[in-house]
Amino acid sequence: MTGTVVFDPLLPVWLIGALAALAGAGLVLAAWRGLAGWALRALAVLVILGALAGPAYRQEERSPLRDIVLLVEDQSASQRLAGRAEATETAAEALAARLAARENIELRRVAVGDAPDNGGSRVMGALSEAMAELPRGRIAGAIVLSDGQVHDIEAAPEMPAPLHLLHTGRAGDWDRRLRIDNAPAFAILGEELRLTLTISDEGAAPEGVTTVPLDIAVDGAEPMRFEVPLGREMTLPLTLPRAGRNVIQFSTPAAEGELTDRNNTALVQVNGVRDRLRVLLVSGQPHAGTRTWRNLLKSDSSVDLVHFTILRPPEKQDGVPVRELSLIAFPTRELFLEKVDDFDLIIFDRYRRRGILPTVYLENVRRYVEEGGAVLLAAGPDFAGAESIWRGPFEAMVPARPTARVLEEGFRPRVTDPGRRHPVTAGLEEGFGRDWGRWLRQIEVEAQAGGEVVMSGAGDRPLLLLDRVGEGRVALLASDQAWLWGRGYEGGGPQLELLRRLAHWMMKEPELEEEALWAEATGQEMRIIRRSLSDRVPDVEIITPSGTTEARPLEEVAPGRFEALYEGAEIGLYRLRNGDREAVIGLGPAAPVEFERTLATDAVLGPVIAATGGGALALADGLPAIREVRAGRPAAGRGWIGITPRGAYETEGVRQMALLPPWLVLLLAAGLLIGGWLREGRR
Repeated sequence: MTGTVVFDPLLPVWLIGALAALAGAGLVLAAWRGLAGWALRALAVLVILGALAGPAYRQEERSPLRDIVLLVEDQSASQRLAGRAEATETAAEALAARLAARENIELRRVAVGDAPDNGGSRVMGALSEAMAELPRGRIAGAIVLSDGQVHDIEAAPEMPAPLHLLHTGRAGDWDRRLRIDNAPAFAILGEELRLTLTISDEGAAPEGVTTVPLDIAVDGAEPMRFEVPLGREMTLPLTLPRAGRNVIQFSTPAAEGELTDRNNTALVQVNGVRDRLRVLLVSGQPHAGTRTWRNLLKSDSSVDLVHFTILRPPEKQDGVPVRELSLIAFPTRELFLEKVDDFDLIIFDRYRRRGILPTVYLENVRRYVEEGGAVLLAAGPDFAGAESIWRGPFEAMVPARPTARVLEEGFRPRVTDPGRRHPVTAGLEEGFGRDWGRWLRQIEVEAQAGGEVVMSGAGDRPLLLLDRVGEGRVALLASDQAWLWGRGYEGGGPQLELLRRLAHWMMKEPELEEEALWAEATGQEMRIIRRSLSDRVPDVEIITPSGTTEARPLEEVAPGRFEALYEGAEIGLYRLRNGDREAVIGLGPAAPVEFERTLATDAVLGPVIAATGGGALALADGLPAIREVRAGRPAAGRGWIGITPRGAYETEGVRQMALLPPWLVLLLAAGLLIGGWLREGRR
């Protein structure tokens, strides 16, 4: 129980001050005039003014509250290295026992794990949240058990008491780290990309090591090993093997005695893109569809187009050799013999054999396809005639044979059942509606073995056929009426999308492969996607970074598209296998922030600790003693740490009584005034 004197004025303070000034002026005048009772009158004024101030005696019944000490335990990934987790747990239990033995101490334990999205150790954020739930007047100190590698120092709270760090490092700790300093997200196929990386040793590393082995593996293939200098930034020239995503893994073998090999590996995912796609467009008799091909190919900035058109119609007879009917000489030998392999795609648009391209040139085009090239035939009536390009070397590679019949009738192109699964035509009906405009002409063809009919026309006859020949690809569009969709005839149709997909499928763009396996990562979750022309696919096999194998069924979510979700527990390179298809993907960050720095340190928390008067000690030196220190005094020393008693209490009851009862005020004031009057009257 405590007592204090308090004041509860009966009048505003300014009014009491004015009355005091007025009374003081009267007393000064009385003293100057020599009145004998001025002193007694002054005492009476003081009694009256004191009564107006309302003095009272207050008594409080208080219950003392225990001081709170926060014990923050870092349980992040770097704390699970080299026995740190066990040391932290042992120290936490011992400190809890020592603090519990003190009668005036209440312990609050706070556990901090790995933050999501590679956020690292959020120790300061956890401490701030714990303090926000407690009265600051009771916090006597905070003790952090950690390696000191915290990643949210900017969230450090303003401490009303000492903050201490007991770090889990040891004098002989050392670690080897591989760091990617610069890696592009995209690279051009056939050109060197340059990555910079550094392999360095930190801590008490062995002396005399100047070089270390470096393994480089692309898409999970057998790694190549190089000897590289230690502690020096290196620039590595690499060339991507294929278009699309390339996963490059850099690793250096674990060295004996280092803290961890988790930071000895780094994954880089680089998207390989073609610099320029070269297309040769050879047009026969001019028609409205020629502009369609030009607009499509010229609108793509990544396409280099070479276009030749044969202007003279076959029925014109003027005696001039066809080789001389051009503004410039048609470089047939250069294009079809010497540089044909430079093109990614050759399009023959309504071309007929008229002696300009000898058989040996067409034979060379067929060889170009078999070795990986692509040819697209956009057929018109010329394809059905005696001068059809099909007759000759192309007969063995074109996926359909003309019947010599040209159907001059309206029809609506439709995607076939196989076409709904093929990436060239999949989703066209869903994305652009089914009510497409009609085409007015179709060349009747008979599909050959191996060709895939993805669109049909009049009477369900083959309209668009795709085939693989050797290492290359061939497509046949048995109509020259696609341009009607571009003109909006009867509502039009998905002309540009269809022709764009067709051209890019022939140029082997990875996203349009009909048999493909890949995965898309979001954090530690991957969406596995399998595209296939088959109705069923086997379960996908997932090989984790540690070498274990798991199987997941694939569910068909759209025609020809199968998917599965997988949550990966490990960070690193995952291999996927489904039938004869394989893929790789990296889950998690290329370099987890928890393993960027693994050596224990007090440098990160040092400024915050110094501002509170706390200290940083190593658990390896033994558990420190706990002392009580006054606020503002140093709170750490050799082998000890301090907490500041706060003296907090809870008020349970209050009693208050006036110091000057009214009757006493009246009696004192009246007695003093009468005494002053009598003294003056007697004079």
